[in-house]
Amino acid sequence: MPEAGCIVVPKYLEENNEVSQECKELIPTLPKEKGWVASHLHQYQGFWHTTRQLQGVLSCQSHFQAHDTDILVVSTPKSGTTWLKAWTFSLLHRHKYHPSTQNHPLLTHNPHFLVPFLELDLYIDKPSPPDLSSLPSPRLFSTHLPYVSLPKSVTQTSCKVVYLCRDPKDAFISLWHFTNRLRPQTAGANSLHEAFQKFCRGVSLYGPFWVHVLDYWRKSLEQPEKIMFMRFEEMKLKPEFVLRELATFVGCPFSREEEEGGVVEEILKLCSFDNLSNLEVNRDGKLSSGEAHRAFFRRGEIGDWKNHLTVDMIQELNAITEEKLAHHGLRF
Repeated sequence: MPEAGCIVVPKYLEENNEVSQECKELIPTLPKEKGWVASHLHQYQGFWHTTRQLQGVLSCQSHFQAHDTDILVVSTPKSGTTWLKAWTFSLLHRHKYHPSTQNHPLLTHNPHFLVPFLELDLYIDKPSPPDLSSLPSPRLFSTHLPYVSLPKSVTQTSCKVVYLCRDPKDAFISLWHFTNRLRPQTAGANSLHEAFQKFCRGVSLYGPFWVHVLDYWRKSLEQPEKIMFMRFEEMKLKPEFVLRELATFVGCPFSREEEEGGVVEEILKLCSFDNLSNLEVNRDGKLSSGEAHRAFFRRGEIGDWKNHLTVDMIQELNAITEEKLAHHGLRF
């Protein structure tokens, strides 16, 4: 127990936690910027990480061994990750847990608990790497890692990668709100202007956003049987169609009996923003690292950027997106 009056720092804000010798030696060699929540971000393999996350990245790169039957949910931060985890978990486990059952794990567990992050859950703050070899197949994991930083076994096996991204304007606004929720009250909030300038320079968690998205977009065109490229907007606008596509991609398409029995609709109802956000576990619970579950549920809408960004900001972000992505055939 902490001493009376002692301030308990959430793990996600810790910078002096025990890190490996490899990480200690690497950090001074990396570019460094002021963080959005934690004090610093370090640029590793072209992308930005907190000190604690960097330790997790290095550990999972060294130790995670993918299986051919694995499914890996990958996303840019604040692109609908929680929602996609709920979808994927429900799909893969629907024969054990029918989506309408009263004992479904999603009713009592946050999606981040059921589909753990490699670098943020499984390979972080551990005295030794976890033994995942005996987990039942298909194993389901998640990550925010850019393609270049994936453990080699992910790219060298036949495991499936489900990648989710979002309009960068909405992704930025959601990230700004999310990180301000996590900042200590004594630090105050990041101003919209300050956060916007960092995001545009690529200095954000797992950023640059556009490089992250573009790398997976290109790989999905080269290997469509391995990487499914998804957009948050399509999940919102045509959920039944996208859920069926996802089910087919991960190897568990809906049967005619399931279609006629309304299983698609039941999964969408179970995993809906309104349902998940109002569950007790997501209103009051916390991740082991200290983030409140409710921080992962804000609005889940398309176009919230219109309520925050100035005309100049919109034009700047659109111009960057056009330059970085549209020339490669990717538009939002």
